[in-house]
Amino acid sequence: MLGRVSTLAIMAGLAFGAPALAAPSAKVEAAAKAVQPKVIAWRRDIHEHPELGNQEVRTAAIVAKELKALGFEVREGVGKTGVVGILKGGKPGKVVALRADMDALPVEEKTGEPFASKVTATWEGKTVPVMHACGHDTHVAMLLGTATVLAGMKADIKGTVVLIFQPAEEGPQAGEEGGAKLMIRDGALDQPKVDAIFGVHIGPADAHVLNYRAGGFYAGADRLTITVKGKQTHGARPWAGVDMASVSADIIQAINQIAARQVDVGVSPSVVTIATINMGLRNNIIPEDLKMEGTMRTFTPERKAELIDKVTKAVTSIGDRYGAKATAVFSQPYPVTYNNPELSSWVKASLLKASPGKVDDQAPLVTGAEDFSLYALKVPAVFVQLGGRPKGVPAAGAPANHSPYFTVDEDVLETGVKAELFMALDYLERK
Repeated sequence: MLGRVSTLAIMAGLAFGAPALAAPSAKVEAAAKAVQPKVIAWRRDIHEHPELGNQEVRTAAIVAKELKALGFEVREGVGKTGVVGILKGGKPGKVVALRADMDALPVEEKTGEPFASKVTATWEGKTVPVMHACGHDTHVAMLLGTATVLAGMKADIKGTVVLIFQPAEEGPQAGEEGGAKLMIRDGALDQPKVDAIFGVHIGPADAHVLNYRAGGFYAGADRLTITVKGKQTHGARPWAGVDMASVSADIIQAINQIAARQVDVGVSPSVVTIATINMGLRNNIIPEDLKMEGTMRTFTPERKAELIDKVTKAVTSIGDRYGAKATAVFSQPYPVTYNNPELSSWVKASLLKASPGKVDDQAPLVTGAEDFSLYALKVPAVFVQLGGRPKGVPAAGAPANHSPYFTVDEDVLETGVKAELFMALDYLERK
């Protein structure tokens, strides 16, 4: 059972009119500190009960219940399992949005945390372990903390805050749709019309550091699916069929050679990775079918088109050489996550209030991808990374997002809440 702190008690302590707090920054900082125990409790509860993309029923129910209790207007079932909370301030003004993603990953947790996940679920026809290995549990908890603080200062807010709790950021199952695409389709940015949106993503960088860059920040991503149809034969007679193991090895070597030797990664970084190979049922049968899946990451349309062309031709020719039919299909595209340059310059002052001396606005390009990028195609946006590496863990050995050992220093959740609050509130006060 999730440990609870009385919402009314928190809101009473967070009201902007509290006489002991003179400056708005001090009030926000005190409010974020007051809600921190509840943020941690939310995080641990959601971490222990993770849900895969488009399956976030329990998580969405928690979010909706908490937002309703805080007095938000709440829309459920947005983009399948998404939740949108709307808080209209006491004064007229613009509309700003904050986004958190809710889905977990098919990863077996190995952190050893007392609240570690033991959950399994079905994903693309298989029973898989489930873990919040990318920190989305912290994103939901931080945004609920932000919601609690905002509710306590509603009368003083100039404008409207829209909170977007999104499913399936990691991508839906094959054959499904989901994520930001469906949230946008269902009006997350239009009811009411959003003027700007901000997002925060936790990672293994130094604790409390907020980093980002103007322009392209996260890579664009495409899902790569390679299928090969050959000829089944006995493992003792490979010449009588098509040796799928050799086909897969040649395809991987060709793709690695393309990525490392046929494109100029100094001009524009790019990555092509094969992550799964599925073939065969017995040790002495060479199968008829082979399926390989991976991902491609690029930062420009030109590089994306170049790699699609080269990979497609290489896969087809390797299949022909073996007497098989081989095809490469690219799907589920995410565009580059683009931070609006003018808004990126402006937001630095807000972030410095959240984490003084620990803001880097010249972060390197990130080959990870985010469907937050789809919101940024519609309205001015800034996406920020929050460092959450636990104390005592060296930078060189810190488990990265998607690792079964990924965990965070929960102290940084307070910094994340402050970052969301200052970005949203300062934007609404902006002339």
